[in-house]
Amino acid sequence: MTDAFLTALPKAELHLHIEGTLEPELMFELAARNRVELPYPDVDTLRRAYVFDDLQSFLDLYYAGCRVLLTECDFHDLTWAYLERARDQGVVHAEIFFDPQTHTARGVALEAVVDGIAAALADGLRDLGITSRLILCFLRDRSAEAAMATLDSALARRRDAITAVGLDSAEVGNPPEKFAAVFDRARAEGLLAVAHAGEEGPAEYIVQALDLLNARRIDHGVRCLDDDRLVERLVAERVPLTVCPLSNVRLRVFPDLASHNLRALIERGLVVTINSDDPAYFGGYVADNYEETARALDVSRAQMVELARSSFWAAFLDVAERDRALAAVEAFASADSSPRTSGA
Repeated sequence: MTDAFLTALPKAELHLHIEGTLEPELMFELAARNRVELPYPDVDTLRRAYVFDDLQSFLDLYYAGCRVLLTECDFHDLTWAYLERARDQGVVHAEIFFDPQTHTARGVALEAVVDGIAAALADGLRDLGITSRLILCFLRDRSAEAAMATLDSALARRRDAITAVGLDSAEVGNPPEKFAAVFDRARAEGLLAVAHAGEEGPAEYIVQALDLLNARRIDHGVRCLDDDRLVERLVAERVPLTVCPLSNVRLRVFPDLASHNLRALIERGLVVTINSDDPAYFGGYVADNYEETARALDVSRAQMVELARSSFWAAFLDVAERDRALAAVEAFASADSSPRTSGA
C-alpha cells in the first residue's frame, strides 16, 4: 500500500473546522487586504508558533488568526482554498464546521460568514465535484444563552444552508449537558446533531452527547475506551467516531502517533473515520492523516479502505448519494491498477 493509493482513495471528511484551514500565507494575504496587524513579522515566524501544549494553547492562536476574516469574500476564499487541497487529497464529500460566534463577537455579520462559505461550497460542487454539508458549531466555553441566540439568528437568516449543529472549543469543564436545550431547539427545527466529546474530556461527556444532545456522530471520541459499557453501546448503535490522529498528537492527547488508540478502536468494532480537524495548524490534511496513521500503526490496506467506506456511511448523505460514494470506493479498491502490498 502506497501513499499514492491512500491519497487517491475516495473519502469523505467529516471533522473539519473551516477556520482551522487558514494557512499562514492566506492569513497574511487577508491581513493585508483588511488592514489587520498580525503579531508576527512573517509567514515563517507564524508557522514556528504552531507548537501547542494542549487544546487551549492551540485555541488561543486559532482565535487570533480568525481576526483577519471579516468579509464574505474572505470566507469564500478560505473555503475555496480548503476545497482545492481537499480535492488533491481524495475528498469527494466534506462536512464543514464553522464557528459563527467567533466572528459575530467581532462585529462580522452572520450572513457574511455563511454566504461566503456557502458560495465556495457551491463552486466546489460545480467545479471540483465535491459535495458538502455545513455544520454550525456552538462554542462550549461560552454560555448556553449565547448559543441559543446564535441558533435563533441562524434559523432566521440562513436555515437553508445548514444541515446540522455541533459543539466545539474548550472541552474540559464544559459538559454537553450545558447545551441540552439548545440542541433540543435545533432538533425541533429539523437539524441533525454532532458533538465534540471525549478528546480531552472524560468518556462521560460522550454519554451526555448521546443521551442529552442526541448526537448522531461523536467528534474525536478517543476517550471512549475508558468505559467498556460505552464502547459496547457505541458498537451496538453504530455511532461513528470522527477521529483526528495528527490533531490528537499535536494537542498532546497522545504523545506520538504510534501511541494513538485508533487501531484499538477499529479492533473493538467501532465505526471509525479519519479526519484532519484543523489541518493548517496540525501539519496535515486528511490524506496526510491516512498515510501517517497507516505507517505508524501498521494499519492494513483493507482496514484503510474500510475507514474510507465508514466515512461515507457516517456522512449526512441521502441513500442514493451514499450508494454512489460506496460504489466509487469499491471500484477504486478493486481496480487492477491500484497499488497493493502482500498481506495487506
